[in-house]
Amino acid sequence: MTVVGTQTDSDKRLLKFQKYEEYIDSLVTPADIYYLKSIETARQLAELGYRYTSETLNEESFYRRLQAVRNLLFPIHRPYELVSESVSPVGRLMEELALREQANRSKTLSTIIFVRRFVAKTQFEESAYIDFGDRLELEDWLPYYRGERKLSPLRRDLAYYHWRTGRTCLNETRNYTPIVDPERGLLLKNIHDRRIIAVDPDAPSPGVRTTRVRIRCPFYKHVILYDHMLQSKITYIN
Repeated sequence: MTVVGTQTDSDKRLLKFQKYEEYIDSLVTPADIYYLKSIETARQLAELGYRYTSETLNEESFYRRLQAVRNLLFPIHRPYELVSESVSPVGRLMEELALREQANRSKTLSTIIFVRRFVAKTQFEESAYIDFGDRLELEDWLPYYRGERKLSPLRRDLAYYHWRTGRTCLNETRNYTPIVDPERGLLLKNIHDRRIIAVDPDAPSPGVRTTRVRIRCPFYKHVILYDHMLQSKITYIN
């Protein structure tokens, strides 16, 4: 039997560390200290990724992924609530997201929202690729579903772009890491199953187990939903 692992499987190794400093120290070898004559220099080289053939995490990514694997393996049991169950969603976008809320909370589906919006007070446009599952964890969605608040692009989203200033922000979220490929443009890598989502509208396909659908909603200039079906582990039996 061959098992193809996931990002979560790989991150289980982080459970043996309590602090980022312990993780970095684990990458330092006695030979490093012998030749460099300094534990601090050896740590700096390790943190920069020179002493490890695989990915070396920065401090923010270390704590984010450590917490994610802890939550998966040692979940805190609490009442399961769907915000969308307590309200009638206003607008086509909120109706579509309400249909996807349960699947995104249960981690069987991971939805990325591309939204392009005109900001009246600045007279300019801004857009973003939004990790729906991440935003569900960080915000109260009741005002969105009720139509009291519009879904706005934020600089902390997966990818943010301001059309006047040309400012671009890329951020890792709970579910995705943004990648800029010189040929394929912006790619979004799901950290749970490592699948790549291509957001280029001219790409022949958005990716494996991923669908792309445009949502027409009068409250937003342009909305596209990328629905990625999650598969935590693939098993082959010989």
